[in-house]
Amino acid sequence: MSNRVNLQGNQACAFGAVAAGCRFFAGYPITPSSEIAETMAAEMPKVGGVFIQMEDEIASMGAVIGASMGGVKSMTATSGPGFSLKQENLGYACGSEIPCVIANVMRGGPSTGMPTRPAQGDIMQARWGTHGDHAIIVLAPASVAETYRETIRAFNLSETLRVPVVVLIDEVIGHLVETVDLDALTPDAVETRTFASGPPEGFEPYVVTDNMVPPFPRPGDGYRSHTTGLTHAPNGFPTQKPELAEAALKRTTDKLALHSGEIESWQAGQCEDADVVIVTIGITARAAQQAVNDLRDKGVKAGLFRPVTLWPFPEAALETATRSARAVLVPEMNQGQLVLEVERLLRNKPVTGLNRIDGTAITPAEIAAKVEELLE
Repeated sequence: MSNRVNLQGNQACAFGAVAAGCRFFAGYPITPSSEIAETMAAEMPKVGGVFIQMEDEIASMGAVIGASMGGVKSMTATSGPGFSLKQENLGYACGSEIPCVIANVMRGGPSTGMPTRPAQGDIMQARWGTHGDHAIIVLAPASVAETYRETIRAFNLSETLRVPVVVLIDEVIGHLVETVDLDALTPDAVETRTFASGPPEGFEPYVVTDNMVPPFPRPGDGYRSHTTGLTHAPNGFPTQKPELAEAALKRTTDKLALHSGEIESWQAGQCEDADVVIVTIGITARAAQQAVNDLRDKGVKAGLFRPVTLWPFPEAALETATRSARAVLVPEMNQGQLVLEVERLLRNKPVTGLNRIDGTAITPAEIAAKVEELLE
């Protein structure tokens, strides 16, 4: 049975959240993400969930954290300025290992920038926006269908690994309308966090387990839990003992490395014999795919590598995809952010950026022309 519908990217994000079991949404309207909140306002009551429009983005993030601490799958959505405001509370969620999902629909910046125009200027902020060494996952879909699917995956990863997950969408993908089959995209089962079980006596909320993910104490189940943004010992209480502090911080980051097989996702197309591999995300990847097709028709060997999981970056997959390439091109709608990571990983290959910061998407023709220039 097919359930084919025309959906906007932002709507797909909201419907994906509902399908994943999200039952709490707190947010504040901001262009170009507002349709996510509008859709969640309509959908949450239908499934027994709660929607709250908060007074600002800071409070929105705080409410999401509070709901998740109560055991409920929770989400918020925003754009650049709001994402900046959420960073302190997002750091609290990282340090306290509180599952939650944040959709960030990117627009031009800095400051209020160009609210209705596309950009990809939050790539590094999504990874390093909050202070200190911290664990976070960032997913970057490039279609409406993928936005739906990756939002579900965001909740699955957030719940099973106890880590905040950012769904990073550019304005074009957020407002793009495509036909999708929701039944074909929805998994048979969705994941949820592991809740504490067994005797409550001696329970430690941040105990070290084999999978590095401590079970979550659900309120009302009788387990003592102390949650703080301060560096804490396995018992949850603050500590400044060097050996305990180091172990606590390393566990939160090491657990992502341990589960990299579940986290990392990418698309590599026609890279095996490519002279130039294009590395990019979002709507720019759509343009790059067309450029690859056009170049191949002309006999130019081009390939595309698209990280779906943007952070942690799929390093080994990139190195494999670019093994035979003479050059690498990184087109992005900013002054050069993703290119920094690609340069770091591919130190022995020439890596070139292609940038636009005028609120206009990069075209296939621009990408194809740059590839041909690199091969001259």
